[in-house]
Amino acid sequence: MATPLAVPTETPDVDEVPGADRPWVTIVWNDPVNLMQYVTWVFQKLFGYSREKAESLMLDVHHKGKAVVSSGAREKMEHDASALHGYGLWATVDQQ
Repeated sequence: MATPLAVPTETPDVDEVPGADRPWVTIVWNDPVNLMQYVTWVFQKLFGYSREKAESLMLDVHHKGKAVVSSGAREKMEHDASALHGYGLWATVDQQ
Protein backbone atom coordinates (compact mmCIF):
# COMPACT_ATOMS: atom_id res chain seq x y z
CA MET A 1 0.00 0.00 0.00
CA ALA A 2 1.35 3.41 -1.00
CA THR A 3 1.92 6.11 1.58
CA PRO A 4 0.01 9.33 0.77
CA LEU A 5 2.18 12.29 -0.08
CA ALA A 6 2.00 15.24 2.29
CA VAL A 7 1.19 18.35 0.31
CA PRO A 8 2.07 21.61 2.05
CA THR A 9 -0.82 24.03 2.25
CA GLU A 10 -0.40 27.73 1.84
CA THR A 11 -1.95 30.05 4.36
CA PRO A 12 -3.20 33.20 2.67
CA ASP A 13 -2.12 36.53 4.09
CA VAL A 14 -5.19 38.03 5.68
CA ASP A 15 -5.03 41.63 6.88
CA GLU A 16 -8.72 42.02 7.59
CA VAL A 17 -10.11 41.46 11.04
CA PRO A 18 -13.10 39.12 10.96
CA GLY A 19 -16.39 41.03 10.89
CA ALA A 20 -17.48 39.92 14.34
CA ASP A 21 -14.29 41.26 15.92
CA ARG A 22 -14.44 44.72 14.38
CA PRO A 23 -15.89 47.44 16.61
CA TRP A 24 -19.02 49.38 15.72
CA VAL A 25 -18.81 53.16 15.55
CA THR A 26 -21.16 56.11 15.47
CA ILE A 27 -20.24 58.66 12.81
CA VAL A 28 -21.49 62.25 12.75
CA TRP A 29 -21.62 63.85 9.30
CA ASN A 30 -21.31 67.49 8.35
CA ASP A 31 -24.50 69.35 7.55
CA PRO A 32 -25.27 72.92 6.51
CA VAL A 33 -27.79 73.46 9.32
CA ASN A 34 -26.22 73.10 12.75
CA LEU A 35 -23.86 75.69 14.19
CA MET A 36 -20.42 74.54 15.30
CA GLN A 37 -21.02 75.72 18.87
CA TYR A 38 -24.24 73.68 19.01
CA VAL A 39 -22.52 70.52 17.74
CA THR A 40 -19.80 70.98 20.38
CA TRP A 41 -22.47 71.34 23.07
CA VAL A 42 -24.29 68.17 21.91
CA PHE A 43 -21.06 66.15 22.06
CA GLN A 44 -20.41 67.40 25.60
CA LYS A 45 -23.97 66.71 26.74
CA LEU A 46 -24.43 63.26 25.20
CA PHE A 47 -20.96 61.80 25.65
CA GLY A 48 -19.58 63.80 28.58
CA TYR A 49 -16.60 64.93 26.51
CA SER A 50 -14.46 67.82 27.68
CA ARG A 51 -14.87 71.06 25.76
CA GLU A 52 -11.51 70.46 24.06
CA LYS A 53 -12.43 66.92 22.90
CA ALA A 54 -15.90 68.01 21.76
CA GLU A 55 -14.43 70.94 19.80
CA SER A 56 -11.82 68.68 18.20
CA LEU A 57 -14.53 66.25 17.04
CA MET A 58 -16.70 69.13 15.82
CA LEU A 59 -13.77 70.50 13.80
CA ASP A 60 -13.26 67.06 12.23
CA VAL A 61 -16.93 67.05 11.23
CA HIS A 62 -16.61 70.58 9.86
CA HIS A 63 -13.31 70.18 7.97
CA LYS A 64 -13.21 66.47 7.12
CA GLY A 65 -16.95 65.99 6.66
CA LYS A 66 -17.32 63.43 9.43
CA ALA A 67 -16.03 62.22 12.79
CA VAL A 68 -16.28 59.01 14.80
CA VAL A 69 -17.82 60.10 18.10
CA SER A 70 -18.27 56.75 19.86
CA SER A 71 -17.41 53.07 19.46
CA GLY A 72 -18.56 49.85 21.05
CA ALA A 73 -21.36 47.31 20.81
CA ARG A 74 -23.75 47.69 17.91
CA GLU A 75 -26.80 48.27 20.12
CA LYS A 76 -25.06 51.07 22.01
CA MET A 77 -23.94 52.71 18.75
CA GLU A 78 -27.50 52.55 17.42
CA HIS A 79 -28.68 54.21 20.64
CA ASP A 80 -26.02 56.93 20.27
CA ALA A 81 -27.02 57.60 16.65
CA SER A 82 -30.68 57.80 17.65
CA ALA A 83 -29.85 60.25 20.44
CA LEU A 84 -27.86 62.40 17.99
CA HIS A 85 -30.82 62.37 15.60
CA GLY A 86 -32.91 63.70 18.47
CA TYR A 87 -30.61 66.74 18.53
CA GLY A 88 -30.91 67.20 14.77
CA LEU A 89 -27.47 65.84 13.86
CA TRP A 90 -26.89 63.48 10.95
CA ALA A 91 -25.38 60.28 12.39
CA THR A 92 -24.90 56.75 11.12
CA VAL A 93 -23.62 53.47 12.54
CA ASP A 94 -20.93 51.46 10.78
CA GLN A 95 -18.47 48.68 11.49
CA GLN A 96 -14.81 49.72 11.43
